[in-house]
Amino acid sequence: MRKAAFLDRDGIINQDLSYVSEICDFNFKKGIFNLLRILNLKGYVIFIVTNQSGIARGFYTETQYSKLTNYYINILKKVGIEIKDILHCPHHPNFSKPPLDKCYCRKPKPGLFLKIKENHNINMKNSIAIGDSMRDLEAAFNSGINKRFLITNKKIESKYETNIFCSLEECSEFISENL
Repeated sequence: MRKAAFLDRDGIINQDLSYVSEICDFNFKKGIFNLLRILNLKGYVIFIVTNQSGIARGFYTETQYSKLTNYYINILKKVGIEIKDILHCPHHPNFSKPPLDKCYCRKPKPGLFLKIKENHNINMKNSIAIGDSMRDLEAAFNSGINKRFLITNKKIESKYETNIFCSLEECSEFISENL
């Protein structure tokens, strides 16, 4: 079984500008390339797990989402960073029709994480999760991930986070020195 790094997209991979669906609005977060390289060097298989309720809300389509995903994955490949898989939840409790309004994939539910575990033979106890909201880390917690890192400038105490960092650079340094 392999260890994995589960990362949220908006707010971790790219600047969270609310419902990012166009290439012109996609800006990589400062420090993300270094963090991803460190994770690769440490032997983590990298996955992106992201809620994309903009699809259910009608702000953009699955086709637009796929086009943007292919765009940034190709950039990451060009700089030598492999993302093993990307899963997204296009649902929202107020905008999706039953039964998708109660889906199991929308974080904080662990469905995306557990699907990756099953499909890629992942050891969740040796894996990590990096997110910018409690729903990211709650999903990780509920899927059995022991190390959960929150990137925020807010003072938060929760059973869902194990470490809080103000920046991706701080998180990278911690991972580099401690994992």
